[in-house]
Amino acid sequence: MLQGHQSWIFNSKPTILASAAVGGPFEANGALADDFDILHEDLWLGQDSYEKAEKVLLEHACERAIKKSSIKKEDINFFLSGDLMNQIISSSFTARTLGIPFLGLFGACSSSMESLSLAAQLIESKCAKYVLAAASSHNAAAEKQFRYPTEYGVQKPPTAQWTVTGAGAAVLGEQGDGPKITSATIGRVIDMGISDPSNLGAAMAPAAVDTIEAHFRDLNIDASYYDLIATGDLGKVGHELANSLLKTHGIEMPRDIFTDCGLLIYKKDQPVFSGGSGCGCSATVTYGHFLNRMRRGELKRILVVATGALMSPISYQQKESIPCIAHAVSIEM
Repeated sequence: MLQGHQSWIFNSKPTILASAAVGGPFEANGALADDFDILHEDLWLGQDSYEKAEKVLLEHACERAIKKSSIKKEDINFFLSGDLMNQIISSSFTARTLGIPFLGLFGACSSSMESLSLAAQLIESKCAKYVLAAASSHNAAAEKQFRYPTEYGVQKPPTAQWTVTGAGAAVLGEQGDGPKITSATIGRVIDMGISDPSNLGAAMAPAAVDTIEAHFRDLNIDASYYDLIATGDLGKVGHELANSLLKTHGIEMPRDIFTDCGLLIYKKDQPVFSGGSGCGCSATVTYGHFLNRMRRGELKRILVVATGALMSPISYQQKESIPCIAHAVSIEM
């Protein structure tokens, strides 16, 4: 049901029956390693390219989530997924492996919550009984496509972020005992004229703020409704900017509630510059760490606001600025 201008209320409360998070070697040494279902020691995952390695990451996350849900793969109606590779090849090639009817999405790093919100809407509208939602990224593959191959050893500024090598997936059903999807707010594209691909946190922060404001306005609530509100991958620079913008707009976000997936996933002594990023950032932190905390009873209501920079190598080469978006999903026990 439409609520306000750009939000959905899910009266049936679609259930996350199971979820899975898969990571690489850098994530295995991170702060949330215990919340991953599978951690790989090899960045290549036994493949001959980083792009093929990312596909394997996503396949493993989807297969593990399906297995944990006890739902037969043949009973899943649709697979929704997105990633950062050209023409979302990680998702579409994984769909080839799974054989589940597929809807490919591109919201850049916001793809995790884009797929989750649309999966919930398919179930809410009785267009599906079971939906698999996922997203993935790979550090070396993303560096090669959007910046410079890692072999070049290009020096990065402090505003840069570290793309997560990881994939997250969740199986949603009409009913069950797991966390419920209660609402979602679909974001607008916001472009503040930033064109530096090494400062995406600053580029995405205004989009996160716009979506958070819309969510509170449409649902007539404030930050106190949630135990935790997490942006996707703003990192240190973007998170501080988002905090400042929210205060300017009259919204006070308590420090113990407002956080960022890119700040949580790695340890402070890891060389990740401003923090984590990539489609796999919010996907693994949400489908691993956050949902595990909910299942343990530590969190009852969370809002995940995944942020995405809608750029491409072509747009950068044509000296375009970076349009950004954020999608928010409310999950409750």
